[in-house]
Amino acid sequence: MRILYITPKINNEGGVARILSIKANYLIEKWGYDVHILTQNEGNNPLFFSFNEQIKFHDMTLRGNKIAFFSRYQKALNNVLSLVQPDVIVVCDNGLKAFAIPFILKTKTPIVFECHGSKYIEERENNNLFFTKIKSAFKDFSANRFTKFVALSGENLNEWKVNNGSVISNPLWFETQSFSALNSKKVIAVARHSYEKGLDRLLYIWEKISEKHPDWILDIYGKSNENQTLKKLVADLNIANSVAFFEPVKNINDKYLEASMLVMTSRTEGFGMVLIEAMALGLPVVAYDCPCGPRAIIQNDKNGFLIEDGSMDSFLVKLELLMNDENKRFQMGLNARESVKKYNLDNIMLQWKTLFEEMV
Repeated sequence: MRILYITPKINNEGGVARILSIKANYLIEKWGYDVHILTQNEGNNPLFFSFNEQIKFHDMTLRGNKIAFFSRYQKALNNVLSLVQPDVIVVCDNGLKAFAIPFILKTKTPIVFECHGSKYIEERENNNLFFTKIKSAFKDFSANRFTKFVALSGENLNEWKVNNGSVISNPLWFETQSFSALNSKKVIAVARHSYEKGLDRLLYIWEKISEKHPDWILDIYGKSNENQTLKKLVADLNIANSVAFFEPVKNINDKYLEASMLVMTSRTEGFGMVLIEAMALGLPVVAYDCPCGPRAIIQNDKNGFLIEDGSMDSFLVKLELLMNDENKRFQMGLNARESVKKYNLDNIMLQWKTLFEEMV
């Protein structure tokens, strides 16, 4: 079977790139699929994650004003479609342009929209409610024009007004026999420095934590931005002695193992891969109940703590509880390891194989 994935940049350290590499490699190595990926990498830049050498990459450069941008996008899509002639097209792009695909692709080939974020994701603070409503209505209208709309969880799917929806979670991409000892005074967060990831919210929480627990440290792994706003906030809050920023690393599992818990303060999440990665290595997690990933993964007070979105006081209480109670960390870590077994890679990929075969 020939699959064409349409996605933005995959020469980065993001979750979409990681998941696409895992799934594309599996489809080739397990079932002999012919996999093509159309990107906006703007050239063959080095890839952060490992992609099977049998994958055929196609790239498009989109520049100019909005009219020129969209025209180039439409032309590139149809050119690659004509060249590849796939059995199934999978769109992995939450940008507005991706929702136009059912209207601009000249094909009867089944098209799957693979949703990797909340419907309400915002990369920067947005106070224009009218535009937000228009954008939401367009997304719902377009989502129903895809052959299949695949969400990462039931909670994610419930955000959308679709009648063609299915749920296939992201897979846990590794198996391990190594687990955190949970005895270090270290908390880890893994997120890029962008508005929707809410790291600013975490730093305000950590300001309160550091006053009472100066011996604990917070390590933040994720792609920084050129504005350095988070580093400035750390300086303003006077917490530089207990907060460290690191760029993305390929051995992130080793960093999880050094920590005693993971925290997530995102404003929106489609799923939250870092949650199941950390939990598989035995870390308890504390996360805001944002729309809409964490609530699909965390069973409150069992394998982690799910905090009312934006409630800093509640977040502080649960974080301090885990800091002060090693037995609680240990039991919650055991529960976390058990709870993520359902995301086994073979099980998840079988769901994709079944979906593809049913459509073709």
